[in-house]
Amino acid sequence: MTLDRRLTPATARVALASLRGVIDRPDYIDGTPARLAVPLADLLKAPDGARDRQLNFGADVTIIDEDRGWVFVQAAADSYCGWLRPEVLTQDRPPITHRVTAPATHRYPGPNMKLPELDSLSIGARLSVSGIEGGFARLLTGGCVPLQHIGDTAAPDPVAVAESLLGTPYLWGGNSRAGIDCSGLAQIALSECGIACPGDSDLQEKAFPAADQIQRGDLLFWPGHVAIAASPQVMVHATAWKMAVIHEPIADAIARIDAAGDGPFLGIRRPG
Repeated sequence: MTLDRRLTPATARVALASLRGVIDRPDYIDGTPARLAVPLADLLKAPDGARDRQLNFGADVTIIDEDRGWVFVQAAADSYCGWLRPEVLTQDRPPITHRVTAPATHRYPGPNMKLPELDSLSIGARLSVSGIEGGFARLLTGGCVPLQHIGDTAAPDPVAVAESLLGTPYLWGGNSRAGIDCSGLAQIALSECGIACPGDSDLQEKAFPAADQIQRGDLLFWPGHVAIAASPQVMVHATAWKMAVIHEPIADAIARIDAAGDGPFLGIRRPG
């Protein structure tokens, strides 16, 4: 059996106990729950290797293996596996109550916007709020964030979420306001609306049913690329062509991508 290494919680030495009888490894474990304690971390293909994706503040993971000062984890949200530095994780996992719904926000040491910020958090960051003070949410993990930038209910429209990130710089494997790629944009747009979405475009294409006619919110696919239809005529996507999240007429994109030799257009998929 050939398993996708991006979604397989196993290294050469150990696998999650759920894979016993599926793949052969010297050892099987239950894994250790942990949570990302920094604003953003690269999820790497190998220890000190290339970035596959990124995890945002508050992301839950299961630690499966350790090697040369790195830990191999599986993300709870989309099952994506990769390597992180152990110091970016914490065993402290208070209940998640809110998430960042603005494109980005700042975390302050107290409920005062004039204080020097501690750091920046991106859309989708998961928060544990302990109380409200002076227009700020105080976090159990430390610091305060503006109430205007957080929420506790799903967003209604993936397109509006994607459009809130217009102008975000393109970053291969990026999953945040600081930098994002095509599949990262699709994942954030859908996840913010409570729709589970894989991390890479090929996985996203397989995850949703095909559609015949383009409508708002559909995913549009090319080899190695995904866009979100804002209407039957216009799409929003993170593209290396402009190194940013942009609007583009769909017909123009199909012609441009074909002319560059990066086609063909693979079709329409409809999350729901």
